[in-house]
Parts: sequence; structure tokens; C-alpha cells
Amino acid sequence: MPSVSSHLPLRVLIVDDEPLARERIHTLIENEDVISSEVAVVIGEAQDGSEAIEKIERLRPTLVFLDVQMPGASGLDVVEAVGPDDMPLTVFVTAYDEYAIQAFEWAAVDYLLKPFDDDRFVESVRRARKRLEGQEHRGMGEALRDLLSEHGTEQASDDGAEPLERIAVQGRGETRIVHVDDITHITADGSYAELHTSDGTHLIRERMKTLDERLDNGEFMRIHRSAIVRLDEVVSIRRKGGGDYAVRLRNGERVSLSRNRIDALKEHLGVD
Repeated sequence: MPSVSSHLPLRVLIVDDEPLARERIHTLIENEDVISSEVAVVIGEAQDGSEAIEKIERLRPTLVFLDVQMPGASGLDVVEAVGPDDMPLTVFVTAYDEYAIQAFEWAAVDYLLKPFDDDRFVESVRRARKRLEGQEHRGMGEALRDLLSEHGTEQASDDGAEPLERIAVQGRGETRIVHVDDITHITADGSYAELHTSDGTHLIRERMKTLDERLDNGEFMRIHRSAIVRLDEVVSIRRKGGGDYAVRLRNGERVSLSRNRIDALKEHLGVD
């Protein structure tokens, strides 16, 4: 079994919805007969795409082992949310997804096809270290943008990019289904989003950007970096003190409105 050594430890984040898959990578990195602690250390794990986005931004890993197919946000959704230029070195991990192989061809650091053996894993770490030491990371953003573009094209042709109809809300011991038709507006709460409906507020770990892209833009509009509203719910646009704006909804709620989105909102509403 080969081993690798380096004076530049990689800070590794492991992202996979399968606990055993995370454990396998974690064990390989912590086994100094395989990977020296001077080469790589595990700084965190994430079990889904939303958690991965939060930890990439907070922990700033230099290498992420990223599962391509996960419930909710996929590995490609993670790349899109973080931004290709801000992604750490990325090794895609998959059981069968062809995008991972394409990602490798497009200059992502590597891909691991499950099940992989120890030697193949060491080779991925070796490639990541080589990228880091050779400062070859600079070109990866462009490669990942190509990947997202290709993925978006194929996804649109495969499923017509249908807008969301239902959103799963994880609770204690149950998963509640919220119908998009019941949502009046959405507000941001850190890395979470609050879905406001007539029967209450539901918290999900999702980014506003992702929701904005997946909702029907004929029914919803993002009017502020932290707010999306259902257009039919808007009853007035008001100017507040200090040059700020807000909209009032049918239920009486007031939601912040960015001044640079006023004209677009009026256009969507069909008013002057």
C-alpha cells in the first residue's frame, strides 16, 4: 500500500449522505500508514449538501470529498451555491454517476468511483497535494463552471427543469411536506430559510439562491437578498424611513424590498 508525505497538510471536509462512506474516508485519512497527518487532516463532515455549503464557508477546507448524488442538494448544487471560484479542491465521489467522470475530465482534482480501494484513495490525495503545491487550483473554477453549465443543460433536457411543487421540512421524528402553493413568502435566517404559510413558519436548511432558482418565477420573486414573495400576495409597496422600502402582503406581513428591485417588481406585477 503506497503512502504519501508532504509539508502541506490538506484540511479535508468529507461530504456524503452515507455514514459508512464518510467513515471509510475518515478512517483512511486518520490511518497514518496510509496518509500522514502532515499530508491531510479531517476538519469536518457533512451529511447533505446544505450542511456541506455551510461548512465549506465556515471551516474553509482546502480539499473536499464530495458525493455527487445526495438527497436534497446534490454535489453539483453545492458547487453552484458556493461558487466555482470559491470551491476548495474537489474530489467527486460517486457510485455510478457519469458527471463525476466528466468532472475529472474537466480538471476537477479527481473522482472516486465507489467502491474504491485504498491505493486509489491515496492517489486522489496525491493529486490534490500536487495541485496545492503546484498552485494549479487557479484553473479549477473555470472547469467547475463548465461542469455546472453542462449539468444544467442536461438537467433541463432530462426533466424540463420543473419548478418546485413541494418542499420537505425535517422535524423531530417526521418529515412534513409543505406545498409551494401554501407559501406566502420566504425569509432568510442565516444558512436557513423560513417558509411562511397560513398555518405557520417552517425552517429548512436551504439557501435563498437555490430556492429562487427552483421556484416558479411567474409566481414568486426575490425582492431582497433575504426575502422571496409570492406575487399574488403583494398588496402595496411602501417607502420607509431612511430610503428603505417594504411590501405589505395580504396577511399584513411586511417584507423588506431592495430599492434596486422595485422596478422589476412593478414589472412583474404589471403596474407603473
